[in-house]
Amino acid sequence: MKPGYKSLRKGRTSIHNQIYHLRASTAERKTHFENFVLARSFIQLIHKPTIQSKTLCFVVMPDHFHWLIQFDQRDKSLSALIRRIKAQLTLKAQKEIRLSNIWQSGFYDRAIRSEEDIKTIAQYIVANPIRAKLVRRIGDYPHWDTIWLE
Repeated sequence: MKPGYKSLRKGRTSIHNQIYHLRASTAERKTHFENFVLARSFIQLIHKPTIQSKTLCFVVMPDHFHWLIQFDQRDKSLSALIRRIKAQLTLKAQKEIRLSNIWQSGFYDRAIRSEEDIKTIAQYIVANPIRAKLVRRIGDYPHWDTIWLE
């Protein structure tokens, strides 16, 4: 286990209906998601009916993703949910593009406390490609979505 990873898990809880901002990175921050097929495969996975938690917003960047969800206890825990997503995408990548080591260990999570924070976090998430200078307008970036933004 990498140094510091254990501290990420300290105090981690998975509360039903709680909204969380999740982030996970690729191994060695390699830009695996520049591969259009892999990025779209990830998006298909988070929209699968087997994912019980409600996706509010996401962006798939070249070397990481951000995912804003309303957690559903049928997904068991945040750790189990992320583990399952990572494992399913790894299997798909091994079969389709012969890529086996996609993910960095662990993930970051943050429980969102108020309605205003949700909007702010969602705006932060979808603006990632602009801040990274990948596009000038978010509409030009293909790997994001949200159920609302004002």
